[in-house]
Amino acid sequence: MKYFLSLLLAMTMAGFVSAQKVYTKNGTITFFSKSPMENISAINKQVMSVLNTESGELQFSLLVKGFHFEKALMEEHFNENYMESDKFPKSTFKGMVSNVSSVDFKKDGEYAVSVSGDLTIHGVTHKVSVPGTLRVKNGTVTAVSTFKVKLADYNIAVPKVVKDNIAEQIEISVSCLFDQKM
Repeated sequence: MKYFLSLLLAMTMAGFVSAQKVYTKNGTITFFSKSPMENISAINKQVMSVLNTESGELQFSLLVKGFHFEKALMEEHFNENYMESDKFPKSTFKGMVSNVSSVDFKKDGEYAVSVSGDLTIHGVTHKVSVPGTLRVKNGTVTAVSTFKVKLADYNIAVPKVVKDNIAEQIEISVSCLFDQKM
């Protein structure tokens, strides 16, 4: 009987602990550059992310070569000339949802949140603070956010010959459906 109770307690605790962290391997990050000459967009659907629903700890990681463009030549230039993807293969974010206690993960709804932490792009790390939304529906959490990044802040150089083709600030959009529990 003691064995059964211990096993039941361990299984209950394991379920409780696992419910604190949710993750995805299929998050989406897009970027958009609006300039006088042309608009450029790319999408990466292989974003890994983990959210601790109790502490608010949030992490993202993606392979830069996972971004895909409308034109193959744009993708080649992005990886070789701008992002130097062989030298800097990953971009990451590690931070916190500062007001996670205001989110009821057991109740459907949309919750405005503030996310702060370290964003690393092109080997350069900066502290960022951006607004976001956590959507809870049928026990599943989706995180979304849109913010801007200055290329110069991350030492991403744009040659003068194409400076009118690429915006100085790029709009980043994040959408992650946390469909797995740890």
